[in-house]
Amino acid sequence: MTDRTAPRPRKPRKPRPTMRHEKICRIDGAQLVCGVDEAGRGPLAGPVLAAAVILPERGIPRGLDDSKKLSRKARERLAALIEERADWAVGHASVEEIEALNILQASHLAMCRAIAGLRRRPCVVLVDGRMVPRELNLPARGIVGGDGISQSIAAASILAKVARDRIMVDLAQQHPGYGWEHNMGYPTAEHRKALQELGPTPLHRRGFAPVHKMLCPDGKPSN
Repeated sequence: MTDRTAPRPRKPRKPRPTMRHEKICRIDGAQLVCGVDEAGRGPLAGPVLAAAVILPERGIPRGLDDSKKLSRKARERLAALIEERADWAVGHASVEEIEALNILQASHLAMCRAIAGLRRRPCVVLVDGRMVPRELNLPARGIVGGDGISQSIAAASILAKVARDRIMVDLAQQHPGYGWEHNMGYPTAEHRKALQELGPTPLHRRGFAPVHKMLCPDGKPSN
């Protein structure tokens, strides 16, 4: 017979970001540690944004995590706390810069601009991902999955996501019909259908395959 009164085993909680990497940097002598992350590498339209955050030693907002794991309401709440308590800045790279550079290099450009906008110059930068911007003239460490590991990077991911979402909501008013106010320019079925019916806007990334195929259905570059 089975014991129906036995408690069910609890699912292990997924670990949340910590300050472990920041503390290691401080032990190595870096007083100001900055986390950097981007938002908007995957969409078909709109700019790519990055945020840089130096968290305070005390008063770090609770609940920091990868922005993709948080609800919109939670991101907005945490973004307000980060902006109130931390040294932070947001950088942009335009659609024109994405087309001229490629999305990776444009993301790195946005990161450098965000870091340059901080009130204080960081001693070391923790970057989400394996690659560190080549133009960054600061000591830096790439952390794969950093937005789920480092609280500084998680904070940056939240600010970048919230800032870009707000931009896309505003741009949706200028270019109605694509659903940017809720798909934020990502290649959802709704966005792809609107792209087919309405055609691309000046804010669509022409180098991205779904947009490029519409402009050049035969594979030849457009004039």
